[in-house]
Amino acid sequence: MATTTQREYTIGALAKRARVASSVLRYYEKEGLLTPGRRTAAGYRVYGPEAEKTLLFINRAKRLGFSLDDIRQFLAAGQAEAGLTPGKRAGSPKAKKRTGKGGDVARIAGDRFLEIERRLTELLVLRHELEVFLREMSEQLPAADSARRLYRRLVDQVCGHSSTPQDEAASLSALMKRMGCNLASLNRGEALNVLRGRHIHVWRDTDGYSVLVPGEDPGIGAALHEIASSEAGCEAHTEPQVEKTAEGHVFSAHGDNAFLFAQFFLALEHRASG
Repeated sequence: MATTTQREYTIGALAKRARVASSVLRYYEKEGLLTPGRRTAAGYRVYGPEAEKTLLFINRAKRLGFSLDDIRQFLAAGQAEAGLTPGKRAGSPKAKKRTGKGGDVARIAGDRFLEIERRLTELLVLRHELEVFLREMSEQLPAADSARRLYRRLVDQVCGHSSTPQDEAASLSALMKRMGCNLASLNRGEALNVLRGRHIHVWRDTDGYSVLVPGEDPGIGAALHEIASSEAGCEAHTEPQVEKTAEGHVFSAHGDNAFLFAQFFLALEHRASG
C-alpha cells in the first residue's frame, strides 16, 4: 500500500516522490527538520502535504549548497510560533538550537549568492577567452579561403553559436541542430506559449537535469508531456519524464546531453509569449 489517504504518504511513498532514500527522511526527522503528521496504530510514520513541501524545500536548499544548519534557520524563520524548529515541541534540544532570525537568513542566502557569482564569473571568463583563442587561431591559418571557412565552422561548433552576434535562442537552436536534437524544430505551438515567461527551478541530477514548473495549472503538465513525447526516439538523449509533485510539475532528462533541456527551459523563461 503506497498511501493511506489521498493526501497522506507512508515513509516509502514520500521518499519515492522526493527521489530520496527512506533513511534520509528518518535522518531529517532526527535533525528536527521534518516530522510525520501522525503515526498509525502499528507505529508507522504517515506524512501529510506540508511534510512533502518541507522535504522538497530541504532538497532544493541542499542542491544550492546550504548546510542543514542553514536550512534549519530557513525553516524556523517561517514558523508561526517563534523559536520553534519545525516538528519539535518547546523545550526540545533541536528546537532551541536555531531560531532563524530574518537578518541571519538574509545574510546566509546573500553569502551563498556571492559565492555562486564568483564561480560563475570564472566560467564566463574562461568561455570568453576560449572563444577569443579559437578565433585568433583561425586568423593564423594560411590564406586559403577553403581552409579558413573550414576552421570557422569548427569555431562555431565548439562555441555552440555563430561567430556573428545572435540572440540566445538562435544560438541554442544551432547547438541542438548540431547534436541532432528534436527540440531544434520545436519552436512554435501552444505548448511553448504555455511555458514561455514562466518562473522555473532547474537543478543538476546525478545523470541529468530536472526542471520544476510551479503551479497547479493542468495546462503546464499537458505542455510538458507534449514536449517529452516529441522527444521520443531523439538520438541526442534519452526520453524525458514528467511527474506531478506538491510544488508543481517536474520535467526530468537524463544522459550526457540532458543539459540541452536545461538551456531550453532557461531560454523559455526569459522569453515572453507572443
